[in-house]
Amino acid sequence: MSQPLPPLPKTEFVLIAIEAPPEVPTQFAVDLRETGIPGGLIGYEYRPLSEPAYFGEIGERGLVVIATSGLFGRVAVDVASGHVVHIASVESTTAGHVNRDLDSFNRCVAAVIARFPFYAEGDEERCGEVAEELRVLVTGIDGTALVENGFWETFCDDVETGDYAGWDV
Repeated sequence: MSQPLPPLPKTEFVLIAIEAPPEVPTQFAVDLRETGIPGGLIGYEYRPLSEPAYFGEIGERGLVVIATSGLFGRVAVDVASGHVVHIASVESTTAGHVNRDLDSFNRCVAAVIARFPFYAEGDEERCGEVAEELRVLVTGIDGTALVENGFWETFCDDVETGDYAGWDV
């Protein structure tokens, strides 16, 4: 029998400034610091790192990993393109698309947090409706966000199955 997840802290959208690792090109580091990253997202889909890490072996010019995602995933920004990407596991050397840029990611996170709570526990008939609302919300901000099996599609799928109904926020 599985144990219920602990209650999450009150969820509100905040941006935090981060310092990029020294290997990152200067202008990219400045842009990253000035744009900021979300201080969190509902659940365990995105948790910012206290110190971003640089991975030069993934992507054209490397990735700046800014957060964890789930148990083993990471969220990063591609230095060459500026795209926000998701790396599914620690062993993975491929990155899946999340958003076209950090500003779009920040705006998607803010919009999703503003829409929370999604539904009440026991209100399963609303799950599909709310998931569709979130898909429309996210694609309205960034038309590239809902890639198959991607970060936002998976998040919306989790909402659709009722994963966020019992969270005491």
